[in-house]
Amino acid sequence: MSGHSKWSSIKHKKGAADAKRGKIFTKLIKEITVAARLGGGDPGGNPRLRAAIAAAKAENMPKENIERGIKKGTGELEGVSYEESSYEGYGPGGVAVLLECLTDNKNRTVADVKHQFERHGGNLGEPGCVSWMFEQKGLMVFEKDQVDEEQLIEVVLEAGAEDVREEGTQFEVLTNPSDFESVREAVEAAGLPYTVAEVTMIPKNTVKVEGKQAQQVLSLMEALEDNDDVSHVYANFDISDDVMEALS
Repeated sequence: MSGHSKWSSIKHKKGAADAKRGKIFTKLIKEITVAARLGGGDPGGNPRLRAAIAAAKAENMPKENIERGIKKGTGELEGVSYEESSYEGYGPGGVAVLLECLTDNKNRTVADVKHQFERHGGNLGEPGCVSWMFEQKGLMVFEKDQVDEEQLIEVVLEAGAEDVREEGTQFEVLTNPSDFESVREAVEAAGLPYTVAEVTMIPKNTVKVEGKQAQQVLSLMEALEDNDDVSHVYANFDISDDVMEALS
């Protein structure tokens, strides 16, 4: 799991630069709009919208942008209608890759995704080919030098977390998706700083990649993440911290 979580950390560190060029805001607004359309505009009764708003606030999205996204979803403002779709495939070295997309043109999206897989040494697969290798979990990542281990374990387990793991210079906290909000609230109330907090798809097993394949895998991940239609990219690669930092 370490490779995937490390990628999440790197993505968040790059977030400021992504926000400056508007790309991350575009994806967040799409998620807010779809969440509001499917579950209503009240975050109190719509967990998906609540999570989307929290993610937007974490990226310092202005309040008016969030409100506009909600209103587009509820139909109070005119907006583009997005559809959810998912794609699966294999990256270099047999790494399993799972994508979640929000798009207004599925034909365009699948063509773009297929092109990126082929360009970076992978291939788009059939529905169901890799999704069974992942399970949905809440994930929080903490830097070891920024938190007290005993306090962290006590706070998160009391709030309902499933597990706390050590991964190199980090602690990873896993939760059931239904318990994620309560664990995050407990962490924030305790003043414990985290680098990643999201409901994500965690691989059940990992594939170790090195050298050229590691470079190709990270290039594929970055290319897919760079696509405006792609909301989330999940993969089961395991690349050592040293190699990950050098390549990223």
